[in-house]
Amino acid sequence: MKCMPSSIKDYLEEGLDCEELLECISGSSNLDKEIYFLVLEKNKEMDIDRIAEEVSRERSTAYRAVQRLKENGFLQQEKINQEGGGYRHVYNAVKPEKVAEQMQDKLNEWYAEVGQLIFEFKKKYGSEETENKE
Repeated sequence: MKCMPSSIKDYLEEGLDCEELLECISGSSNLDKEIYFLVLEKNKEMDIDRIAEEVSRERSTAYRAVQRLKENGFLQQEKINQEGGGYRHVYNAVKPEKVAEQMQDKLNEWYAEVGQLIFEFKKKYGSEETENKE
């Protein structure tokens, strides 16, 4: 995962593509990303067995990735009752527009927190002379 270089300066010089941004903002792994785009592309509900088969991973590994995606708001879970009793869960991809909104919200939260840290830095280390010039 490329996500964040060692500094914002490095990030601005290296850049990210939109899929890497998804990883960076949400903390998603490559497998998470692969599963999200698989379910999105199939454009139909998929159960965990089918997802695991499609990504060539064990069911438990796929299940953990699906749970992360669900927690991050990228997949929705639906409970389907089976004939003869019992149920199974199926998953649908959240539309990319909604995911983009979620990423924007997280970015706005981060921006506000960093802005507060910058304010605190200025307050703690700035001299009165520097503050009066602003």
